[in-house]
Amino acid sequence: MSQADDPATGTVGDLGEFALIGRATAGRIHPPSVAIGPGDDAAVIAAPDSRVVVTTDMLVEGRHFRLDWSSHHDVGRKAIAQNAADIAAMGARCTGFLVSMSCPSTTAVSDVDALTAGLWAEATRVGASIVGGDVTGGDRLVLSITALGDLEGRPPVLRSGARPGDVLALSGPTGRSAAGWALYEAGSATYPDLLAAHRVPTPDPADGPAAARAGASSMCDVSDGVIGDAGHLSAMSAVRLDISAADMEIPEDVVQAGIELGVDPLHWALGGGEDHVLLATFASDDVPTGWRRIGSVSAGTGVTVDGVRWEGPAAWTSF
Repeated sequence: MSQADDPATGTVGDLGEFALIGRATAGRIHPPSVAIGPGDDAAVIAAPDSRVVVTTDMLVEGRHFRLDWSSHHDVGRKAIAQNAADIAAMGARCTGFLVSMSCPSTTAVSDVDALTAGLWAEATRVGASIVGGDVTGGDRLVLSITALGDLEGRPPVLRSGARPGDVLALSGPTGRSAAGWALYEAGSATYPDLLAAHRVPTPDPADGPAAARAGASSMCDVSDGVIGDAGHLSAMSAVRLDISAADMEIPEDVVQAGIELGVDPLHWALGGGEDHVLLATFASDDVPTGWRRIGSVSAGTGVTVDGVRWEGPAAWTSF
């Protein structure tokens, strides 16, 4: 085959819708829970629990990612990772993803190949696969992901179950994505691991089910920032959450990036989003191994830090 005949050197407009879908799905391996994958009018996925956890999220070029910062492979991984975190936040295990994409007809097939590889790589990492979706033309790259999950016989962990006397805990450090974003904005490449954390979050998909098994009373993922997402738990549970600044786990590279950019790293840890670790409440003796206690739950309303209202950055909002 000459280079001129190789589809990977052309555009999606040259290739066409069905050939593009074929490239994205051919030869892919599905877990045993997928009875029928892409190719028919709909997929069939086992639901042994008899309930299916469902979530959806959208990523828009220029709003949720920048292609001068992120590769197409990065974008694919991020799209799956953030949806998988929502499944984990219910205490469930991911079973499949539906991916819909809009892009210009001039988009290189090689870029879509890289995007597809990223989608599949992250879906595989969390123990699932891509079972269907759609493609259409548009003026920029847009991804819409629907994620499916299985509760494995457990009750879902809601945002509304926190009780006075519980403790507040995180499944991992926060502030890495926000620090990476700030470094990109400043044009600094000093901390490549933080830049990578902004491009692709990598939370552990086992943290949600582990929290559910440990008896988490409420839970959500940290997509918009600890302060903002703690506010969701507080409002839904009608309790007060007080965060201890000294108990926040701030990685050393985040601290050093803060020194370089003149930013208090606690602002990134509490107000920065897109780390997609989990925030949950537990009875004091139930916090799972690997989680870190960062605060307390009491009667009242709202979120405080060391007993007072937080005056720093609070949360990402879409509008």
